[in-house]
Amino acid sequence: MRATALFILAPFALSLASIAHAQAAGPSDTAGPIQITGFVPDNICTLGSLSDGDNLFDVGVLVDTATGLLRPDLSAPPKVLTGTQCSSRSQLSIAATQMTAQAFVTTPPEGFARGVDYTATASGWTPIAARYATGAAANAAASQIRETAGAGDITISLSNFATAGGPTLRPVADETYQGAVVVTLAAAS
Repeated sequence: MRATALFILAPFALSLASIAHAQAAGPSDTAGPIQITGFVPDNICTLGSLSDGDNLFDVGVLVDTATGLLRPDLSAPPKVLTGTQCSSRSQLSIAATQMTAQAFVTTPPEGFARGVDYTATASGWTPIAARYATGAAANAAASQIRETAGAGDITISLSNFATAGGPTLRPVADETYQGAVVVTLAAAS
């Protein structure tokens, strides 16, 4: 058994010696190091896609049908922008327009209004959520800064619905009240 093991190892040792001799036999040349350069622009920001593929907040029936006043429990499921990214410091901004009656365009009668205010919020990207209230005179919190590059989701939600002009006013009858929310993400200097 010992002789057999030596017989198997001997051809293997000869093969290794032949390979080593073949590698050392020719001239050798090297080029390099050759430098490689590239860059990533500091202004690449992209908003992701809406997770449900639907760009509509459906709030449903706006009024309590018994009183005609705006429902206090109005809500809509949030929308999520998935796959958002920015390669540098960025600014997230949100803006919104009041929901207004689309067919009823004249001045409403006394005790009625043709607009509904709300607050639109974009959260998850910046340490403080960006907020825009359609009934506010100023919206200082509508733009927020993220100090670092990042990737993730932004959740957009609606809240604080109120009849334009005050809670004692009733929204006029109209098949479509419509508003809009715009979210912007840009590189910040």
